[in-house]
Amino acid sequence: MTDRLTRLLETRDWLLADGATGTTLFEMGLSSGDAPELWNVDHPDRIRRLYQGAVDAGSDLFLTNSFGGNASRLKLHAAQDRVRELNRAAAGIGREVADAAGRPVVVAGSVGPTGDIMEPVGSLGHAEAVEMFHEQAEGLKEGGADVLWLETIAAPEEYRAAAEAFARAGMPWCGTMSFDTAGRTMMGVTAPGMIELVESLPNPPIAFGANCGTGAADLLRTVLGFAEAGATRPVIAKGNAGIPKFVDGHIHYDGTPALMADYAVLARDAGARIIGGCCGTEPAHLARMRETLETRPQGPRPTLDRIVQALGQFSSASDGTGPQDAQPQRRRRRRRD
Repeated sequence: MTDRLTRLLETRDWLLADGATGTTLFEMGLSSGDAPELWNVDHPDRIRRLYQGAVDAGSDLFLTNSFGGNASRLKLHAAQDRVRELNRAAAGIGREVADAAGRPVVVAGSVGPTGDIMEPVGSLGHAEAVEMFHEQAEGLKEGGADVLWLETIAAPEEYRAAAEAFARAGMPWCGTMSFDTAGRTMMGVTAPGMIELVESLPNPPIAFGANCGTGAADLLRTVLGFAEAGATRPVIAKGNAGIPKFVDGHIHYDGTPALMADYAVLARDAGARIIGGCCGTEPAHLARMRETLETRPQGPRPTLDRIVQALGQFSSASDGTGPQDAQPQRRRRRRRD
């Protein structure tokens, strides 16, 4: 049977994903250093509100509150024996919200990095990583997730381990990496390198792409890199809502709904099929993104200059693959409402 995400991609030119999980939960009272996954059991009403906010704003897909739900990260909170329970609860709440939406909505089981460095640089072995990802995947599957959603990965070894684990769980999946070091992941993967990685897998993802990183402009440059390298699978773009700033003791992202709307249509025009936000992206941003995607006609593939003009300059001169002097001249960012 074809999975729900694939069916939607077969009938739609683009899908709107969700926004930030952490940003929203901190606003609900989550304290820094606490495990958000514990709220799946301790405060299910808040997690239901998190998911419902994305659905009400028009998201076709939302991620579960399970980013740090593997044994390695939960061990920091003495909850390493609760992996299946917490992930099952995260997906179960999501299943209830999606089934009540009155339209097709995909529940994507969020799977973040283990937090450990894999061999040969670090000490985490392949088999151990596969086992951790598999345990989490089974919990999300039991809770009713439609697909698994690997995100914010830096190392190709970890991406491969997760893919193997997801195959063992018999679940379709998507996977994004975070390009936050001059157009590369922390472990040096470039946009063309990610395509090579994805196509080398025995169990490739339905869709792949980039999330988080630095600003939305940088993420779109990576999306253009996927297109230029000949990507054939659906591309995911999940950029942060502007640049983080420390204001009154809290991290604040300066991206307005209008800026994120511009980002969304530029992502679509650059070739992304699944478009959402990451850190700082709230329901108000998502609603404006949805409205603009539906009303602003398809445009040509944006140039780097066009991206800078709309979203502000890149954080680095290079996308990780070309000459260091490829940075367009800085332009004044337009005023946002």
